[in-house]
Amino acid sequence: MELVQKALEFEQRKIILKSTNERILASREVKSLILSLNEVYKTTKNPELMDLMKRLTVIKQKIEKRLKLRLAI
Repeated sequence: MELVQKALEFEQRKIILKSTNERILASREVKSLILSLNEVYKTTKNPELMDLMKRLTVIKQKIEKRLKLRLAI
């Protein structure tokens, strides 16, 4: 499960997003991971995948919240 490994690696990564571009790229990356994990989850119904997707979604929401704050200024 290379996809799960990539998702866990993203989750463990220290996220220091200084620029707007870095935030946008991180948001797109995590969105892609979540959607890919969802496709796998649809077939396996593994609850561990659902937990991983939930944790990634929280990270994505934090990134997008900071992105919206920065764009509003």
